[in-house]
Amino acid sequence: MPRGPRERLGVCVARCAVSASLIASSTMALADGTFTLRSAAFHEGQSVPPAQRFNRDGCTGGNVSPPLSWQHAPPNTASFAIMMHDPDAPGRGWWHWAVANIPATVHSLPANASASGALTRLGALQARNDFSDEGYGGPCPPPGKRHRYVITIYALNAPLTRLVANRPAPFFEHEILGAAIAKASLTLTDQR
Repeated sequence: MPRGPRERLGVCVARCAVSASLIASSTMALADGTFTLRSAAFHEGQSVPPAQRFNRDGCTGGNVSPPLSWQHAPPNTASFAIMMHDPDAPGRGWWHWAVANIPATVHSLPANASASGALTRLGALQARNDFSDEGYGGPCPPPGKRHRYVITIYALNAPLTRLVANRPAPFFEHEILGAAIAKASLTLTDQR
């Protein structure tokens, strides 16, 4: 027997609610609340400290990658990756840092891990950021509006064997997102 518009709408609402519930469940699995990222240099929502700002193009920071620590990764984590992205930059945003193949046994990075060679000694690979440098390039927004800088740690289900160092960050992003099983983020802001 054909259903009227209201009955069809009721069935759609019920199905949509089930679909939304399934989507929320899968999102929760990726963004597990127990997996956390912290830094001794700043807290969520704070301004970028001078040490982490870029040191060229009119910016006078230290360009030091931040100290980071994370905990409660899923037990099946095979490696970690880190990305730092400015979603407020025009177009696809601005890539400040992408690192892959941090061993699963590592749960922190010291300040300046990018330039000091600490990541290389761990066997990790760093992408080329949008300043065209390999490794970390700190925030340096154009004068005007405040920008957000999202630092995300990803727990991966495997090491990323197809990546090589100094490839553009979007290549790293593609591989990282394909292997991510959990993530945790910190967001900073900066303005000139």
